[in-house]
Formats: sequence, structure tokens, C-alpha cells
Amino acid sequence: MRTILNIIWVIFAGFWLWLGYILAGIVLCIPIVTIPWAIASFRIAGYSLWPFGRQVVDHPKAGLGSVLGNIVWVILAGWWLALGHILSGIALCITIIGIPMGIADFKLVPVSLMPLGKEIVPARSGAFRA
Repeated sequence: MRTILNIIWVIFAGFWLWLGYILAGIVLCIPIVTIPWAIASFRIAGYSLWPFGRQVVDHPKAGLGSVLGNIVWVILAGWWLALGHILSGIALCITIIGIPMGIADFKLVPVSLMPLGKEIVPARSGAFRA
């Protein structure tokens, strides 16, 4: 089931969201000081392309640096990536088949706003998570 949802996700939303994260990562690689945010963008790009079967958890060693880095992230790229998730989530929820994918899109909004201090891990078996 996860594979089917991921394939449908890639077709209707995942590819375009992945492009947004890749573009943000490339732009953030231009000034050397923003490379850590570019790495976070590339990491989330992979998750936004194939989200079903994985989940985002808080990194146990995240601290004040992650909080400050997330503030910079929201200013540089997070707000427009979150807007992309909200708009595509609304569009996906229009159809009954798209509702699980729309919910997954809405779950990606907090990650798109605060990616630092997060870790992407395999989802627990038997749970329907995005």
C-alpha cells in the first residue's frame, strides 16, 4: 500500500515539491555560510519525494543551534516551501483518493518550516504514517 501511495504521491505532488527543495538547496549552496541549510533542504527533498513508510522525529541532540538555524531557515526558504505544501495539500484533498496524500502534505508543513533538529526514520510497521 505504501508503494502505491508513494507512486501516486510522486505523480501528483511529490515531484514538484522535490524540485522546490532541490532549488532551495542549490540556491542555499551559493553563499558558503548557508550550506548547512542546503544540506537540510536536500535531506527533506528525498523525504518529500517518497514520504510514505517514513516519519520525521526530533533529533535527540538538537539544541539551541537548531532553533536559531530554523529561524534563519524560515526567512530564507521555509515559508515558501510550507506554502507549497499547504496549496498542494488543499488540491489533493479535493478528491477522496487524494485525501491521504493531502494529509501527508499537511504533515510536511512543520518539517518545511523547521527542518533542523529533525531526523527521518522508517515508520513503525503496521502504522499508516506519512
